[in-house]
Amino acid sequence: MRRSKPKKQHNEKKKSLPIRLNILFLLAFIIFTWIIVELGIKQIVMGEDYKNEASKQEEVDVSSAVPRGKIYDRNLNSIVTNKALNAITYTRSTSTTQAQRLKIAKKLAGMIKVDTEKVTERDKKDYWILTRPKEAKKLITAKERKKVEDKLLSDDDLYQIQLKRITDKQLNELTDEDMQILAIKRQMDSGYSLTPQYIKNKDVTAKEMSVVSEHLEELPGVDVTSDWERDYPYKSLLRTLLGSVSSSNEGLPSSLLEHYLSLGYSRNDRVGKSYLEYQYEDVLQGQKEKVQNMTDSSGNVTGKKTISEGKAGKDLVLTIDIDLQKSVEKIIEKNLKSAKARASTELLDRAFVVMMDPRNGEVLTMAGKQIKKENGKYKLDDYALGSMTSSYGMGSAVKGATVLTGLQTGAINLNTVFQDEPLLIAKSPAKKSWKNLGSVNIQRALEQSSNVFMFKTAIAVGKGTYKPNQPLPLDTTAFDTFRYNFSQFGLGVKTGIDLPNEATGYKGTSRISGLLLDYAIGQYDTYTPLQMVQYVSTIANGGYRLKPQLVKEVREPDAEKGIGAVVESVQPQVLNKVNMSSEEIKEVQAGFRRVMTKGTAASDFASASYSPAGKTGTAQSFYDGPIKSKTGEAAYNTTLVAYAPADNPEIAISVVVPWAYVNYSDRYSITNEIGREVLDKYFELKSKQEDDNTQQKNKNKIEEEAQSSTSSNH
Repeated sequence: MRRSKPKKQHNEKKKSLPIRLNILFLLAFIIFTWIIVELGIKQIVMGEDYKNEASKQEEVDVSSAVPRGKIYDRNLNSIVTNKALNAITYTRSTSTTQAQRLKIAKKLAGMIKVDTEKVTERDKKDYWILTRPKEAKKLITAKERKKVEDKLLSDDDLYQIQLKRITDKQLNELTDEDMQILAIKRQMDSGYSLTPQYIKNKDVTAKEMSVVSEHLEELPGVDVTSDWERDYPYKSLLRTLLGSVSSSNEGLPSSLLEHYLSLGYSRNDRVGKSYLEYQYEDVLQGQKEKVQNMTDSSGNVTGKKTISEGKAGKDLVLTIDIDLQKSVEKIIEKNLKSAKARASTELLDRAFVVMMDPRNGEVLTMAGKQIKKENGKYKLDDYALGSMTSSYGMGSAVKGATVLTGLQTGAINLNTVFQDEPLLIAKSPAKKSWKNLGSVNIQRALEQSSNVFMFKTAIAVGKGTYKPNQPLPLDTTAFDTFRYNFSQFGLGVKTGIDLPNEATGYKGTSRISGLLLDYAIGQYDTYTPLQMVQYVSTIANGGYRLKPQLVKEVREPDAEKGIGAVVESVQPQVLNKVNMSSEEIKEVQAGFRRVMTKGTAASDFASASYSPAGKTGTAQSFYDGPIKSKTGEAAYNTTLVAYAPADNPEIAISVVVPWAYVNYSDRYSITNEIGREVLDKYFELKSKQEDDNTQQKNKNKIEEEAQSSTSSNH
């Protein structure tokens, strides 16, 4: 007999079915709702982001060929300009492979010719492996490949093994065509992704530009554009002082990499590397062009759009008078060659002239020449830089500062008279002047360059008492007193010129009494020619130490007019006023005037119509130039500081010729000869310029009157 299921259980099953279906429908509804919401978020909220991701639009700043600011002299003559160049560039995408770049390089090699000098042996080996994969594979043993599989060697280790096993014979398989392809690919590989890299930007012919332009569709990433390089109309004039700019291939120089990166530069930017170009980088560097690169999903560049135009750098107007600079350099060259021919020493190899306006600190000339013998002929190189980076014992030219130190400390007064006689100090050679001068006051001491007057001044500053043939104990703090007062004139400290790497000179470390006396006549510490012109300018203008100034103005570039509006004018800057009275400074000025009229420089300057004042100097020194075998040999430096006119100075100069001769009996006045010619040339050019200005004014007046007459008739 079959037993039937209970009726209640059957009803429960019927009820549970709709509940399960409802739960299933609810879950399906929730899932579909979630899908719809997600799609909505992706399409509406994040749609633009996904669109950009798909098209891969990436915005990057690139350094395009924005011309660098120009540099002019004070009369707006161009000293540094930019020369336009044709250029061919390659912009590497983020996904371009070695094989793809090689293919493009091969095509380009058939269209342009490039320099292969920078191709290295490593470059050749990399290229050999890339273009000869089967032969390269044979350089590796099965055992070595097994080590890579077992992770005992890395792929890079394997590659290094291949490089080592490539023979010279295999490298010699590379043809001239291979070298061209390699040189082009080398440039393509060296660039950063999405940043144009110059493949060729020198001597690009019109034909090469045309051929590449016609085939751009076959050369993805390649473009034809323009570049620039610095051009120097006056050739080597001031070259060391102007500094240099990195090349387009070099980009940021390694020595300055961190400095420029911290300022927001890109690694491939061209920048000033030294001196004026470096010091005024922020002015001369133009505003970079901002470009938006469009890439596809594979990272290939599909186009670009300029977001903001580039702007050329601002121009610098220097205080330098290039006509005067050119004339001064010729004067140095002529006298240096002449002196070299008659000199009794091979040590003489350089001379310097710095000219500054003592009223405002503007440097009109900063000249230096170094003479070398090549193939039996003398060759002169620019060494203007040496006038601020090299220092020498200057001798008696510093005696003005010695006198003023004595006056300031009260060691001497305006009425002091000393007997010029040899000083006999125990265990020391006699210290004397070039001759016994008898009784000398300040003016005569400067006029005749009395060493003894300076010695006795130094003894008084050092609170010593001179007794013949006895030791001479001195208060050694006198060294500090002298150096402090000399620094008031710019001697032994930085002048403040707007250039990097300025030297301050050597400070002697020993403090024995005899050396204090040597210090007083300029034969202990060393100074630069630039410091010497600042020193004499301070005396010339009544005691104001002015910062030497090389830049006069900053101007906007103007392609049509050549020179634009003034953005900034550099104002004179007084660094300090010396701690001496006007009467004391006038006493030294009077002594400097007597030097030129009846003293040590009278034979060269007494006839000058422009009333010069100054001080000569000769220092017994030691050679430390390029001839290493002669280092330490005794030699004489000869110097001159001067200004004119004496009653209203407008120009100050320093002339320095180190190691001019080795025997005092062979001395000659090369610095005086250079100084006289230089000052003559300054006043000659000034007169000519005044005449030209007068003629121009008269011409303008005549033209204005003619226009006025024409207007009246109408």
